[in-house]
Amino acid sequence: MPVFAYRGLGADGRTVNGVVDADSPRAARSKLRSSGIFPTDLAEETAVAPRAKSWREYMPALRRRMPAAELALMTRQLSALLGAGVQLVDALGALSDQSSRATTKRMLSQVRERVREGSSLADALAVHKDIFSDLYVGMVRAGEQAAALESVLDRLAEYSERQSEFVTKVRGALTYPIIMMCVATAIMAFLVTYVVPQVATVFQQQKAALPLATKILIGVSAALTTYWLFILIALVALIAGIIGALSTPRGRRLYDSMILKLPYVGPTMIRIICARFARTLATLLASGVQLLPSLDAVKGVVTNGLLREAVEKSREEIREGHGMGQTLSQSGLFPPLLIEMIRVGERSGELERMLERVADNYEHEVAHSLSQMTTVLEPLMTLAMAGVIVFMMLAVLMPIFQLNQLMQ
Repeated sequence: MPVFAYRGLGADGRTVNGVVDADSPRAARSKLRSSGIFPTDLAEETAVAPRAKSWREYMPALRRRMPAAELALMTRQLSALLGAGVQLVDALGALSDQSSRATTKRMLSQVRERVREGSSLADALAVHKDIFSDLYVGMVRAGEQAAALESVLDRLAEYSERQSEFVTKVRGALTYPIIMMCVATAIMAFLVTYVVPQVATVFQQQKAALPLATKILIGVSAALTTYWLFILIALVALIAGIIGALSTPRGRRLYDSMILKLPYVGPTMIRIICARFARTLATLLASGVQLLPSLDAVKGVVTNGLLREAVEKSREEIREGHGMGQTLSQSGLFPPLLIEMIRVGERSGELERMLERVADNYEHEVAHSLSQMTTVLEPLMTLAMAGVIVFMMLAVLMPIFQLNQLMQ
């Protein structure tokens, strides 16, 4: 069934827009009027011709995606509708009708039409790769094959909610130190590039001997104000070089190795990755996905290349008959707790439950560790800012005191 994008007036006289599915433009207009919308513009959505990529498409991190909380809510609502006996096509239509976002409404309408035409839900979702990850699509496909789509969607919703909460905690813990650092840098840059040059002019006119701290401050200020363009170009070139190096396999591997070796940062990063690895693998296994396909899908949440290689190597050795705990321990990268819990789960036949427990443990450890880090960083950053300010005050005030003594 075709999908039409419309713009019109609502019952209250306000302009509204969205999409509606109907057999023809006339049917679409009739459907809109019955909903209290008087269309002023109606156009059928067709396949978009190839076009030049926008800057967002070249930068995946900046693409507009569905928020994790909204995706979790939509997944839970779809599960509830299916559990109430509503057919899949009708459930997708209900979700599309109640959605307030035009992009979400359009996506759900397209998914509904593909399912209506005979496609599986997983294949219909796979078309929208910017919204649904391979992990999401794989779990839906497993649910369809096992005739347990409702329960799989419930697990997916719970998984999305947990991941969203976990990411929110990590971002919340890092937000304050980052803001403090940015504000401090901006204040120091303003003082050094604007205030200090004016004070330095007065000192130079007096032709008096300046203390070492004042000479250093004036030198730094002169360098920043005189060569700021060259410094900016050098910084841009440095950032571009780092990005280019990280885009190569060798550079990325070196970066991943250095991150894991950093004190405090490395262990915290390993805990974060292991928490996501255990939670995702437990969700896949509980949804009926076999271990080997689950390990293949879970590689997407392992952001460190060395750990990802260890998971892939473990997958190949499991195919040959070895246990997962044994194969992961050979890399020497995964924590002993994770390895031991996996071994216990394999022996007891409760691997999913053990993975859930270890994920809970690591998420708690990460939250506690980040809380400690912010507790320590706040006074350290305050002391560092105070030290810089005291240095600048001494560098400015000491020559003034000298001038006063000479005048007396």
